[in-house]
Amino acid sequence: MKGSILTKREKEVFELLIKNKTTKEIAQILGISEKTVRNHISNTMQKLGVKGRSGAVVELLKLNELSL
Repeated sequence: MKGSILTKREKEVFELLIKNKTTKEIAQILGISEKTVRNHISNTMQKLGVKGRSGAVVELLKLNELSL
């Protein structure tokens, strides 16, 4: 079976994003910098070949990487 396309941390970031958390809140919750949060988001968007956070969320939902 194919593993997740996301790292554990990328998944954590997107799980918080879909709970309407800001970049700053995500950074505080995970104990990482806001720049690192943005890096995780852009890495994920690159992997998925999408533009924008919402596009990434939609793709991750389709791929069953995230659930609402």
